[in-house]
Amino acid sequence: MLSDSLNLHDRVAIITGASRGIGRATAKRLVEAGANVVINYVRDEEGALQLLKEVEAAGGRALPVQGDVRNLSDAERIVNRAIEEFGGVDILICNAGVWEGAPIERMGEDVWARTMDINLKGTWTMCRAVLPFFKECGRIVVVSSTAGQRGEANYSNYAAAKGGQISFVKSLAVELAPRSVNVNAIAPGWVDTEMTALELADPARRAKIEKAIPLGRVATADDVALPILFLCSDWARHITGEVLSVNGGSVLCG
Repeated sequence: MLSDSLNLHDRVAIITGASRGIGRATAKRLVEAGANVVINYVRDEEGALQLLKEVEAAGGRALPVQGDVRNLSDAERIVNRAIEEFGGVDILICNAGVWEGAPIERMGEDVWARTMDINLKGTWTMCRAVLPFFKECGRIVVVSSTAGQRGEANYSNYAAAKGGQISFVKSLAVELAPRSVNVNAIAPGWVDTEMTALELADPARRAKIEKAIPLGRVATADDVALPILFLCSDWARHITGEVLSVNGGSVLCG
């Protein structure tokens, strides 16, 4: 049946930054499709435990694991906990990220380094840690951004990190294809999450943002989670090295 190819029954997914926003929505969708999920978080233990309750109430299995993906040792511990609990790993969603910026002449070294370490290095640490344990037909999905496709004024650090993720995905896609591992990226535009809450709280600012989106609205976290589910499924078995734009038509990249 067609629905069987979208089934992730008993597959194991690690989702970084899963206690809120896109990560949280993705965890719920993957559980709905039958996957067991590792809920990675750094500080938001309350959010992770609440998500665990929701997953278990829906009949699914999840494991909250604290860890900072900037550190390779933490990434390895996250993977090891997944293996101890579920016996392996099939899917990695690199979602952890920060959105901080400033005009280049005022940007501090700490802001540049933190953005690169979490968004870009954190993607590398998780991929490096998980690959030795991946089962056949593994899936990696990296949550990048339209900023990585076109740049973003006053957020050059963020755009550089997200653009780096895209190049990393394309490189890994070719490198890992002989091992039957598909590597893809999602490039969201504006998404209504905690990360963008301050920008979107101003009605005038939100109206201006929505006017620039051809579909006329800011995405929900679930608007991004559903395409991630697609890329994790057999429906996307012949797709690798792709950057799937989820931005309501605001950035059109061929």
